[in-house]
Amino acid sequence: MTARATVFLTHSPSALENYFGPRALAALEAVATVGRNPGDAEWTAEALAEAARDCDIIVSDRRAAAGPQLLAALPRLVAFCRCAVDIRNVDVDAASAHGILVTQASAGFMASVSEWIVGMMIDLSRHISPAVAQYQAGKTPPAVMGCELRGATLGIVGYGQIGRTLAQLGLAFGMRVCVADPHAHVSDPRVARVTLGELLAQSDHVVCLAAATADTENLMNDAAFAAMKPGATFINASRGNLVDEAALLHALNTGRLSGCALDVGRAPDQMPSPELARHPLVRATPHVGGLTPPAIEHQSLEVAAQVAEIVQGRVPKGAVNAEHASRLRGW
Repeated sequence: MTARATVFLTHSPSALENYFGPRALAALEAVATVGRNPGDAEWTAEALAEAARDCDIIVSDRRAAAGPQLLAALPRLVAFCRCAVDIRNVDVDAASAHGILVTQASAGFMASVSEWIVGMMIDLSRHISPAVAQYQAGKTPPAVMGCELRGATLGIVGYGQIGRTLAQLGLAFGMRVCVADPHAHVSDPRVARVTLGELLAQSDHVVCLAAATADTENLMNDAAFAAMKPGATFINASRGNLVDEAALLHALNTGRLSGCALDVGRAPDQMPSPELARHPLVRATPHVGGLTPPAIEHQSLEVAAQVAEIVQGRVPKGAVNAEHASRLRGW
C-alpha cells in the first residue's frame, strides 16, 4: 500500500492500560494511524463496524467479537489481529470467505499464571485469606492448622505451556506431580502421566488448565468432583467453560472440597460467577492470572510487530488463515 495504514484498537481505556500498555501502543503508532475505543461499553457488531469502518486493521481484545455480521460490514478491512492465543471470538471461516487475514498472539503468560496458581495453593492450604479478612474486620481469627505443599500431590489437567511451567514449580516445592492430557507427550520422568480418573482420585490440588473446546465443555461435572480426593482443592485458571458451576457449588457445600480458587468463570468477560465468588471456601480474582507487565507486553508487542509486517504487505508470524488473505495480497 502507499497511504499510511489505519488501525482500530478495540480495548477500552482501562483495558488499554492493563492489557496493551504504552510501549506496544507506541510501536503500533510508529507504523500506522491508530484509532482508539473511547469508552467501556460492550461492543456490538453494529457499533464496532461503525467505529472501524475506515480502518484497514482491527486489533482486538477479548470483548470484541468478529462474527459474520461485523466482517461483512467492513469491505475495507484487511486484517483482524487478536491480542491473545484464544481466537474463539473470531469466525475464521467468515473472515476467510471475505479474504480477511486473522492473526493471534503466542502465549507469554506461563510464569504469570503458574505463579498465581501456586499462590492460591498456598492461600488455600494455609487459610490465609480468611485470617486476613477477619483481622481487617477488627476480629481475631482462630489459628487453624495448615498443610504444606511439600509432599502433596499436584494434579494438572491439561499439559500445555502453562501446565509444563506449573509442573516445574510444583516439583521445586517438593510436590508429587501428575498430569492428565490425552494429547501431550510427557518427557520429564518426575512427572507421572495418568488418566483423568486417576488424577482426580489421588491429587490434593487439582488444577484445570485444559483448552476450552467442545470436548472439554463441563469437563469438571458432578462425576468428576465426586471422584476427587475428599478434602482436595480445585483451581481453575483456564476457562469457565470447563466447569459445571452447579456441580462445583454442590462439591463445596457438601464438603467434598476443602476450597477452590477461580480466576475465570461463566460471568461476562470470562469472570468468576458471583454466586461462586462470594462462597466462603472460594478465592476468586477478576481474571488477573496473566496480568503482569511481562505477560501482557509479550502479546501486545507481538501484535504490534504483526501489524508492522501486514502494512508492508507481508503475512506475519501468527497468521491462522494466510492462504485466504486475498485482501492483503491485493492491498
